[in-house]
Amino acid sequence: MTFTTTQARAAMAVSGWLALAATAAPAASPARWIPVLLFVLFGPGFALLFPQAGQLRPAARLEALALTAPVSLSLAALVATCLFLVKGFSGTSFLVSLAAFTTVAALLPGLPLPAATRGAIERSRKPVKRR
Repeated sequence: MTFTTTQARAAMAVSGWLALAATAAPAASPARWIPVLLFVLFGPGFALLFPQAGQLRPAARLEALALTAPVSLSLAALVATCLFLVKGFSGTSFLVSLAAFTTVAALLPGLPLPAATRGAIERSRKPVKRR
């Protein structure tokens, strides 16, 4: 089963709110920490980098997938720092902030990928000259 762009964006937008709902589970329960961990690790980065316009080559898709965790963790650190600076940090405020950001990012087109990915797209359009 393949997801359409709209379905993928809707799943990304809902993922943060599902992680927030999972915090209602008992403390130290895998049903609580696994969804939260997966969302914080991949949610915001995935919403920013996917889906891309047009078909990407496999190497470009792998590059985008490899960037989702670092981008997500960077955004999580930024949100946590901002909340600490305004003395408003809590687990709930952290997840609400990230979930809201992910929802907005899922509504926007994916970020352009780095130069290596753009090169992969451009190379697929140009014919290769052989001697």
